[in-house]
Amino acid sequence: MARSLEDKCFDTVNGILLVLITIIVLYPLVFVLSASISDPSAVARGELWLLPKGVNLQGYIKVFQNQDIVSGYANTILYTVVGTAINLLLTICAAYPLSRKDFKGRHVITGFLMLTLFFSGGIIPTYLLLKKLGMLGTIWAIVIPNAVAVWNVIIMRTFFQTSIPYEIQESAAMDGCSNTRILLSIVLPLSMPIIAVMLLFYAVGHWNAFFNALMYLTNRSQYPLQLILREILIQGQMQAMLDMADDSLAKKLMEVEVIKYAVVVIANLPVLLLYPFLQKYFVKGIMIGALKG
Repeated sequence: MARSLEDKCFDTVNGILLVLITIIVLYPLVFVLSASISDPSAVARGELWLLPKGVNLQGYIKVFQNQDIVSGYANTILYTVVGTAINLLLTICAAYPLSRKDFKGRHVITGFLMLTLFFSGGIIPTYLLLKKLGMLGTIWAIVIPNAVAVWNVIIMRTFFQTSIPYEIQESAAMDGCSNTRILLSIVLPLSMPIIAVMLLFYAVGHWNAFFNALMYLTNRSQYPLQLILREILIQGQMQAMLDMADDSLAKKLMEVEVIKYAVVVIANLPVLLLYPFLQKYFVKGIMIGALKG
């Protein structure tokens, strides 16, 4: 079948736009990576446009010599793994009952959950509550306040309703399966796309979070990576990485720029590596979960 002129024009324009969007998205990533391994003087003079100039790994060496960054990295991994596990467990436990037609009162409960999207307790009451519960200065102050995202519960509930036929669950119940067995043996294996979406949403949220740590943690050894990066990039507290007695101040300022780029690469690398493994589930899950409420 011959394609019309309009179709060819549309494909051409669409292809050009996609190429431009790809360049806009990839250029900052490539530039930051190139700057992190380039000669500090070339970066400071603005000679770097895309590819590295004068390969230099001094920025990464300085970063990994800083114990705060190493401990922050380990803390962030811990908070992300524990927090994401709690998020997925509670989200599934909330979404599955709300998706069942035989669960009485599910609409009322959904309505109460929706109210939390518009109203919250506020920062000070939350702080006082965590203090009363003895959570301040612990990992639980990081992972418990954001244990469930109502919007994600609604998305997962919708996926269960629209993608898994209720008749399958009824048949399993007639064969003697309990609700727990139905969830574990039937629903979850068929829900890998939406679970991958939730995993990515929650993991990225925990990885990038710093406000809860800033509010609730007092011991520097418990700081996550993002809070350490905040000090480095915003407050400029990176002099501990540099030996000011060896070189001139100008050279040290050049090293500071390279260190900043190296820190940005290190902080974002795990998320960039995670997405390709979940991509095939991500697109399907987010589209199906958003069909209807």
